[in-house]
Amino acid sequence: MENQKRVPLAQRMRPANFENFVGQKHIIGKGCLLRRAIEIGELGSCIFYGPPGSGKTTLANIVANLMKGDFKVLNAVSSGVADAKAIIEQATKNKQLFGTQTYLLLDECHRWSKAQSDCVLSAIEEGNIIFIGSTTENPFVSMTRAIVSRCRVFEFKTLETADIVLALERAVKDKENGLGNFPLKVEKEALNHFAWASGGDVRMALNALELAVLTTPFNKEKQIIISKEVAEQSIQKKAFSIDETQYFDMLSAFCKSIRGSDTEAGLYYSQRMICAGVDPRIIARRLIAHASEDIGMADSNALLLATSALIAVEKLGMPECLLPLSHAIIYACEAEKSNSVYLALNSARSDAENIKDDNVPHYLKNHKDQNAKSNAKYKYPHEFGGFVKQQYLPNTLKDRIYYTPSQNGKEKNLVRKKFK
Repeated sequence: MENQKRVPLAQRMRPANFENFVGQKHIIGKGCLLRRAIEIGELGSCIFYGPPGSGKTTLANIVANLMKGDFKVLNAVSSGVADAKAIIEQATKNKQLFGTQTYLLLDECHRWSKAQSDCVLSAIEEGNIIFIGSTTENPFVSMTRAIVSRCRVFEFKTLETADIVLALERAVKDKENGLGNFPLKVEKEALNHFAWASGGDVRMALNALELAVLTTPFNKEKQIIISKEVAEQSIQKKAFSIDETQYFDMLSAFCKSIRGSDTEAGLYYSQRMICAGVDPRIIARRLIAHASEDIGMADSNALLLATSALIAVEKLGMPECLLPLSHAIIYACEAEKSNSVYLALNSARSDAENIKDDNVPHYLKNHKDQNAKSNAKYKYPHEFGGFVKQQYLPNTLKDRIYYTPSQNGKEKNLVRKKFK
């Protein structure tokens, strides 16, 4: 029992089945591919990627419970080639002798080097192991292509507040693994604050709840009362001074202030939200989007500054990051505006979705087209001084114009080479 107490609440409350798993309905909801594959025992090698506390390792454990095979776990930070080879060797023997399938969960799999990753390739291809990678990084960027191409990738989303509240409520009531044996009363506002302040990380929320329960003294009625104030102290993040509706209204006002070139309003709404507890990364991400949507080609430097601001927020942290973030906000507000990028994107996407002409001109193809009716050859632009007119779009779209420069900022001086 003493050892049980030392195990963090998040670990004790880790779901062992789909019924208690919260969130990720887009991949493990009833009838979804991943859930069907797990339930019928046909799960192939895959990679789970998404933010911390979103259920990646928990789902891997559910796989271990439902599958009747041998389940092995490695952490990419502390393990190497020798560890993986030992598991693969035993897995191969178990499959040959007993027909037992081995599932290898590699946590933080993006931390493995190419040499480490290569050691499991043949085992994956031959089916001697079912590889399950877990990572917070985009595997298409952070992992070797050879591994990614042999796995199905499933993206986990940040958990919704309601999902985390549900997990917290279960922990409060659970007498076997949770906090159900405590004379406990947790206010609804406290649960909501734990869920919000955790930023979608259910592990953080559960462990903060446990800390609150263990450190809060009994009242006169011998009860432990977890209020919003206690929750703030336990998770070290103050509650919103604005409610959810006000938050979305202010975020909308911030975006419209950028579009409307009102520097003072842009600065005010950004700082009002940050002072209320909003993650500055949210503001920086919106700034990046509007740098292309509302400023675009009129002043492309706005996109560079907005992207730099997000990097500063992530690398510097508070409060130092507020200077480069404000710098980028001021620049975006004062910059000339153009929505030509937004219009061009929508126009091209509409054709891509509705026309879908895949008849690439034969001289642009990666291979020679033996059935080509035209004798036209590809014109290498650099042999013509850097630009030469030729058709790039399919025939059905050859006269399309998606991008039309505005008469604002630097864009008004842009002369499109296509029309020279």
